[in-house]
Amino acid sequence: MEQTVEQKLKALWALQSIHTKIDKIRQVRGELPVEVADLEDEIAGLETRLGKIRTELDDLEDSIVKRRNMIKDAQAAIKKYEAQLNEVKNNREYDAISKEIEIQGLEIQVCEKRIREAEFEIKNKTEAYEKTQSNLEFAQKELEVKKQELETITAETKIEEDALLQKAEEASKNIEERLFKVYNKLRGSFRNGLAVVSIERDSCSGCHNKIPAQMQSEIRLRKKMIICEHCGRIIVDEEIASEE
Repeated sequence: MEQTVEQKLKALWALQSIHTKIDKIRQVRGELPVEVADLEDEIAGLETRLGKIRTELDDLEDSIVKRRNMIKDAQAAIKKYEAQLNEVKNNREYDAISKEIEIQGLEIQVCEKRIREAEFEIKNKTEAYEKTQSNLEFAQKELEVKKQELETITAETKIEEDALLQKAEEASKNIEERLFKVYNKLRGSFRNGLAVVSIERDSCSGCHNKIPAQMQSEIRLRKKMIICEHCGRIIVDEEIASEE
């Protein structure tokens, strides 16, 4: 059976009243859910950063080991070439072997330079790692505190909120699908979640703008759905608003 406009308005107001109570319960939690989510994101970011630094440190350590092995190889090669110098038969062989010794000496210098650079990088990255680790530990402690606060507040209001959510689900069944979509869209458009408001002191209780006398009369007749010309909320009369 098709609902009258009055029935639709009463159903909308009933649902809005329940949602307003739910919103007030959730307001008690304040910014805690957002703070918890932000801390969780921060911790995930810090853990990723720690992993990246650890990988970079491992790579630097590996590069030092590699360079030290290259130095040992170069030193062994120099010894071999120096032994060969005693057996050269002409200047051309002497110059060729001397050149190899020089090349190996340069290789050792390059490796030593790269090792110093890697050790400097390790020092900086170790400091960054320790600072990040400290930030992570602080954020984890903060998260634990915030979570406990949120759990305490949630536990105190959970029974009441669950009951209201059940009532809201039942109340929404009294509203046709098209109108319910409009209601939800309006609720999402305003920070206070008010989609349906009442006449209050000749004004819209949502945006507090004056409602013309003729419009107030039409609202009280309950013959058609009327929205505030300023904020777009659905308006009901004072009598409907007084009903719970």
